[in-house]
Amino acid sequence: MRNLTAVLAMVAAGPALADGLVIEVEGEANGTVVIDLFEDKAPQHAERLKTLAARGDYDGVVFHRVIDGFMAQTGDVQHGRIGGDMRMAGRGGSDLPDLPAEFSDLRFERGVVGMARSQSPDSANSQFFIMFADGDFLNGQYTVVGEVTEGMDVVDAIKRGTGQNGAVTGRPDVMATVSVSE
Repeated sequence: MRNLTAVLAMVAAGPALADGLVIEVEGEANGTVVIDLFEDKAPQHAERLKTLAARGDYDGVVFHRVIDGFMAQTGDVQHGRIGGDMRMAGRGGSDLPDLPAEFSDLRFERGVVGMARSQSPDSANSQFFIMFADGDFLNGQYTVVGEVTEGMDVVDAIKRGTGQNGAVTGRPDVMATVSVSE
């Protein structure tokens, strides 16, 4: 009993489990991606992703911009659904207001999740991207909101786009369902 009490005390004293996202990907890539959200570094952005996931807004949204050796972008809940005009994917956001930047000292490394935005640093809304490789040129320019903790092999298998912009042609891979984990 004494050992059980000691183990429970250590668990209680340890860091709380962070909230995150569980993404079921379908297409050329099939499987589960788990993302740990950095609520301490980007609280507004982490909350936004959880809110949109809990509402089901991310379900059925495609990976519309995928650049080999760089990143896979998704999250356009306005224009990024299968059956919609894929030429518009990547231009929209959600019905919620844009967020102010929450830049940090975290590096854009393989598996890091960043918030996509327009030219304005305070324009992130719903779109995010997952890094295939390190991208230090993004450091301090985009909000780091989390990191992939499971399923990087699934991310690596996401259908690649073409051209300099990485636009995915044909049928893109999709976030079939996105849920919040605790």
